[in-house]
Amino acid sequence: MKFKITILFLFVSLFVFANDNELFWGQTGHRVVGEIAHKNLTKKAKRNLKKLLGNEGLALLSTYADEIKSDRRYDKYKPWHYVNFKDGESYEASQKNPKGDLITGIKKCQEVISDPNATKEDKIFYLKMLVHLVGDLHQPLHIGRSEDRGGNAIKVEWFWNKTNLHSVWDTKMIESFGMSYSELTSNLNKFSKNQKKAIQKGSVLDWVNETRVITMKVYASAKKDEKLSYRYMYDHFATVKSQLQKGGLRLAKVLNDLFG
Repeated sequence: MKFKITILFLFVSLFVFANDNELFWGQTGHRVVGEIAHKNLTKKAKRNLKKLLGNEGLALLSTYADEIKSDRRYDKYKPWHYVNFKDGESYEASQKNPKGDLITGIKKCQEVISDPNATKEDKIFYLKMLVHLVGDLHQPLHIGRSEDRGGNAIKVEWFWNKTNLHSVWDTKMIESFGMSYSELTSNLNKFSKNQKKAIQKGSVLDWVNETRVITMKVYASAKKDEKLSYRYMYDHFATVKSQLQKGGLRLAKVLNDLFG
């Protein structure tokens, strides 16, 4: 009987987790961001991160912030995964979520990691959150509209299966591409040092505003109940790859500033 209850609990947990409207990029996407960041860390940053994390790599810990969503003790961190505001409005002028959002979450992580009085346990926790949140920042429907929950309420079909626009950008296109995170990382564009620096320029708010422009294009890319498949993949997967790469390079910049 105990075994059956355990299996039921796991099933329910997985169902809730899979349907959480704040699950962004999925495991593969977040691991791509983490792996790219690792490859672009300074030697000093790598040493300092190793002192804190041991052998746990950025790709592995990049999904931690989604994994803890099944534990209600961490519910207060759920609003950190996204930020919503109205069309034509800037984040600065928007009404802020009193429970926090992506921008305030990243700021808090940076503050704790930089605090010499913070415990090692807290530094590790907020580092894991930071790695995930910088990835989330680059998923276009992560910076969406509150009325459709970042595209979750826009129902579409993906290769004849019912889903929503958020899920298409979160996981479906990446899954359909059929590469592991390491394979996808290895097959992204090769940038020069100057090109990387250009991508890494700006602040978190600058990156949010840049992603928001892409968000509006994503909203215009599909209609409710539209059947999406090969053509949509052909038209938009390059944007997915570009956003993953930007997320990884910018995460490296954030971590180099903190640990380098």
